[in-house]
Amino acid sequence: MPTLEIVLYAFVGGILPAFVWLYFLLKEDARCPEPRSLILFAMFAGMLCVPIVIPLEHYVKAIMPTLTAIPTLFDRFALNLAIEMPVILAWAAIEETVKFVLAALLILWRKQVDEPIDLIIYMICVALGFAALENALFLIAPLMNGDVVQTVLANNLRFIGATLLHVIASATVGFAMALAYTKMRHVRPFAVALGLILAIALHALFNFLIIRETASHTVLAFLLVWVGAVVGFGLFEILRYARYNRLPTNTC
Repeated sequence: MPTLEIVLYAFVGGILPAFVWLYFLLKEDARCPEPRSLILFAMFAGMLCVPIVIPLEHYVKAIMPTLTAIPTLFDRFALNLAIEMPVILAWAAIEETVKFVLAALLILWRKQVDEPIDLIIYMICVALGFAALENALFLIAPLMNGDVVQTVLANNLRFIGATLLHVIASATVGFAMALAYTKMRHVRPFAVALGLILAIALHALFNFLIIRETASHTVLAFLLVWVGAVVGFGLFEILRYARYNRLPTNTC
C-alpha cells in the first residue's frame, strides 16, 4: 500500500502538468476571464470522472474476448490491431463520454457559460482535472519502487503527451458545441455526437500508437497530439478574436 507521503507526492506531480496547461489557457482568456471558482470546480468535475471511468474500463476489459496465442498465419500487427482496438476504442469512448456527461451535468448549464468559447474553456478544464488525477495514479507505482528517474520521465511524458491528448479530445467536443451554439436546438445533439466521435477516434489512435512501444509509433503519437494542439489553438484564437471583435474596447 502506498504511504500518505507517496500519495501526496504523486498528487502534486500529477496535478502540476495540468496547472501549467491551465496557466496558458487562462493567459489566452485574460481579457474576459471566467470565474476562477468555476474553473476550479470544472477541474474537480474532471477528477470525479476518474473513479467512474476506472471500474467501467476494468469491466470492459474483462468481458471482451482475447487471444492467448498469435497464429503464424496472420500478420502480427494486423492481428494485434483486431484484438486490441475494440478494447482501446471502448476505453476511449468511456473516458470521453464520461468527461462530457459530467461537464454537461455540473458545468455547461450554468449562466456563466454564455458564449461559444466558454464551452471550449470549460471542456478543457474538465479534461485537465481528469488528466491531473490520472497522472497521479500513474506516478504512484514508480514512487513506491523508489524510482525517481522513472517518475520524472513518466511525468514529463504525460505532460507533453497524455495531458495534452485529454485537452485536445475534450476541446474537440467543445469546438463542436461552440460551432452549433447559434444553430437550432435540434442540431446541437448531432454536433455533440460528431465531436465525441472525433474525440474518441483521436484518443483511441493515440493510445494504440503508444502501446506499440516502438520509437516510430511513439513519435507518430506525439506528432498526432501536437498537430492537434496547433490546429486547436489556432481555432481557439479565431473564436477569441471573433469574441473580442464584437466587444467595445476595455469591456468584457
